[in-house]
Amino acid sequence: MITRDDTKIDVLGEGKYDSPLRTSGFVDENKRVLVEIERDIILEQMKSIDDVLSFENAGPRKKLFFDPGSTSAAIVTCGGLCPGINNVIQGIARMLQFQYGVKRVLGVRYGFEGLIPEYRHDFVELTLDYVQDLHEKGGTVLGSSRGYQDEKIIVDTLVREKIDILFVIGGDGSLRGAHDIYREITKRELPISIVGVPKTIDNDIWFMDKTFGFSTAVSTATQSIYAAHTEAIGAKNGIGLVKVMGRDSGFIASYVTLASNDVNYVFIPEVPFKLHEKGGFLENLHYRLKRRGHAVIVVAEGAGQEYFDGPEGKDASGNPKYRDIGQFMKETIKEYFAPMNIPVTIKYIDNSYTIRSVPALPDDAVYCMMLAQNAVHGAMAGKTGFVVGSWHSYFTYIPLPLVTRKRKQMNPEGYLWSMVKQSTCQPEFC
Repeated sequence: MITRDDTKIDVLGEGKYDSPLRTSGFVDENKRVLVEIERDIILEQMKSIDDVLSFENAGPRKKLFFDPGSTSAAIVTCGGLCPGINNVIQGIARMLQFQYGVKRVLGVRYGFEGLIPEYRHDFVELTLDYVQDLHEKGGTVLGSSRGYQDEKIIVDTLVREKIDILFVIGGDGSLRGAHDIYREITKRELPISIVGVPKTIDNDIWFMDKTFGFSTAVSTATQSIYAAHTEAIGAKNGIGLVKVMGRDSGFIASYVTLASNDVNYVFIPEVPFKLHEKGGFLENLHYRLKRRGHAVIVVAEGAGQEYFDGPEGKDASGNPKYRDIGQFMKETIKEYFAPMNIPVTIKYIDNSYTIRSVPALPDDAVYCMMLAQNAVHGAMAGKTGFVVGSWHSYFTYIPLPLVTRKRKQMNPEGYLWSMVKQSTCQPEFC
């Protein structure tokens, strides 16, 4: 259950400084973006328009909390790589300096480690010359790391370095870390703004239409589908097997399936499936090879984990280390057909790390720039403890505790999964 308090953005104080921006598009604080919930719930709960759940509109404010001329900001990138990180770094640095006149913008090296003195990572001065061509590069120019770091020491560093705004570019674990920093700052009653820019290639951040890097990942992964299809039709009983990223959400697997139109089977974490039973996947694959002589299979990395004896421990961010479902499917298919003396040729393509390290394509590059600009607008107005995102095609500010409460997943009964099944013509295997 989400309440109105869950959607409120914390503000450090009253805006006293006029915005230097030359625009007629200043945001009215009273205009908000509705949170989509079922119509019957709205009718039941709504006594007035003020009772409707809504998010704060992102965008420039007329009055600023921070004096641009004396403000210092820092940017940190955490977690795994994702197309567009450098674009966001560039967008934030340019917006702060070009439009607001902020003179000191620092880059934090190697994630939250860079805010812990014992690691001895120096800051980088993100001058306009330094960020000039970042949009042409994949990865993150600042480096990254995973794992928990003491928020008390991080806040001490922010105070010592006189950093007024910290932009955290990261995924679910990184945003939880940002929330810990925000709570420590709130406890100390410090005038420091913490702003999150959600980064996850899996597109699994709650209350986000999409996260940056997702479009580039889909486009890049689709090339692997074409390759798998070519390999499959080039051999008798040829099978192209492609594993894509998607620990808990099957969005990449579903979108590449729809984009390529060559996929015959797709497996995602949200939908369990049966292998050996009558009507299961292997029996259906057998029939397809008899009829068509080839098949293309896409698996998300988090699919089929029920076939393993639990994960291989946890990574530095505390996430379960999932077993390799792609390799498991390859071996299972070979073992199934071997007793029948049916030769199969399986080409297994794992592009998990390939798709996350490429430069952002134009659609993502534009989206990254918009996220960066709106993140800066909110920060300069003194808003804190929020992430910037897109919801119903509007840019919004959403409190950190809300977006980290759960992960967005596909609905097995929803329209998207229905479209995927229509594209592959695969039956239910559950």
